[in-house]
Amino acid sequence: MFVLCRGLSGQVRSTARLFLRTYVPGMALPRPVVICGPSGSGKSTLYNKLLKEFPGVFQLSVSHTTRQPRPGELNGREYHFINRDQFQENIKQGDFLEWAEFSGNIYGTSKKALEEVQSNNVIPILDIDTQGVRNVKKASLEAVYIFIKPPSIDVLEKRLRSRKTETEEALQKRLSAARNELEYGLKPGNFQHIITNDDLDVAYEKLKGILIKAIDEVKNEQYKP
Repeated sequence: MFVLCRGLSGQVRSTARLFLRTYVPGMALPRPVVICGPSGSGKSTLYNKLLKEFPGVFQLSVSHTTRQPRPGELNGREYHFINRDQFQENIKQGDFLEWAEFSGNIYGTSKKALEEVQSNNVIPILDIDTQGVRNVKKASLEAVYIFIKPPSIDVLEKRLRSRKTETEEALQKRLSAARNELEYGLKPGNFQHIITNDDLDVAYEKLKGILIKAIDEVKNEQYKP
């Protein structure tokens, strides 16, 4: 088993990338990791820890959105911020792997953004909602699908309220969306892995364990006699 730890050698990092690849005729591209979960589940905190611990192995595929940037957000870092007309035109042109509308704003993963990450020879991380997961699966993208769930809807509500970034109406919309996402996320077969984030450190170790196992499984498959 390959052990992912801080201070990985360049050789082991290359091996990790190699064994999380999707093999297609004439081309090998790093296999994406799809991380999904309702707002407040802690998914972004988890994958950001992964990005920090393993620079040069994982990279976030930056999504596009029509919403306005929040204070401190930069175009191309948190999101690619574009207007609705441009987004809809890109949809018509088939530029998006997946897209969805929430609270009057459109969010999506462009094929180009994913390809740019893969071209860097790193493993792409896709942070998308359950509607996006459905669309990605329709596109037959071979990926590792991971769902992050909160301990309960009550805990989720407390987390969202503690942010103090939204109106009561917007918060209730997020809670309603969260219930729908949990229903889909917990249905058997929709995700390969489900992590309950009731303790951040424990949840993070589970996330790393899943990726280590994925590396081993692909390695063993490639070297079957």
